[in-house]
Amino acid sequence: MMTSAARDSLIASLGVQRRVLGALLIREMLTRYGRHNIGFLWLFVEPMIFTLGVTALWTATKSVHGSDIPIVAFALTGYSSVLLWRNMPGRCIGALEANLSLMYHRNIKPLDIYLARLMIEFSGATISFFTLSLFFILIGWLEAPEDFLEVVGGWLLIAWFGAGLAIALGALSQVSELVEKLWHPTSYLLFPLSGSAFLVSALPPFAQEVVLYIPMVHGVEIVREGFFGSRVEAIYDLSYVIPFSLVISVAALMLVRWSEGRVVPE
Repeated sequence: MMTSAARDSLIASLGVQRRVLGALLIREMLTRYGRHNIGFLWLFVEPMIFTLGVTALWTATKSVHGSDIPIVAFALTGYSSVLLWRNMPGRCIGALEANLSLMYHRNIKPLDIYLARLMIEFSGATISFFTLSLFFILIGWLEAPEDFLEVVGGWLLIAWFGAGLAIALGALSQVSELVEKLWHPTSYLLFPLSGSAFLVSALPPFAQEVVLYIPMVHGVEIVREGFFGSRVEAIYDLSYVIPFSLVISVAALMLVRWSEGRVVPE
């Protein structure tokens, strides 16, 4: 059983951690969005613009996605998930370079920098996704989700994978600049394979086996099953994606610990 002194120490440590993350969040938002125009509202307006643009493009070109789901609904659930998993690594790679001066503070660790940026990206993508969903539902372009909790579960699964990948790549980017140079083309190559533009059930069997090795595909399938229920045949495997995300998360924390000794404050 935890002693009173240990409990008080833990509470004090959690308080310090909360204040550190709060300060880093404010600093990141001011640095990125500033105080001009709409300020921090760009946090979710920017991903909304991207999603609306892709939705309009897909609608105008009458893209085929392998189901009778309206293209607006398909684009929203697909591209919103892309913004979630792709933007997280992009913000964490090289994140310490812009914050080396903060490393003089003993309560600020590299992991805090990554967590602050991940929280911002997660918040922006989530607010954008649910705001656009509500808007399209209200104007009749989208039906309400059949299972809201399943949508949330799939969304959190994508975020978990994206966060683990982001921290791992962020830590590795402190060791080699190749990480940043390789991630951008890799993310573009993964985009069409991430499940954003197709249903797994619409693919031939051999292609299904291949794409199901890509972790974010499972999360997208769960989100769509939660939204559209019986209208889609979702194919996913929690026994694969959950252990995969757990392994990459543990590896990411180990990489952060390993790379901390290579951080030289300015």
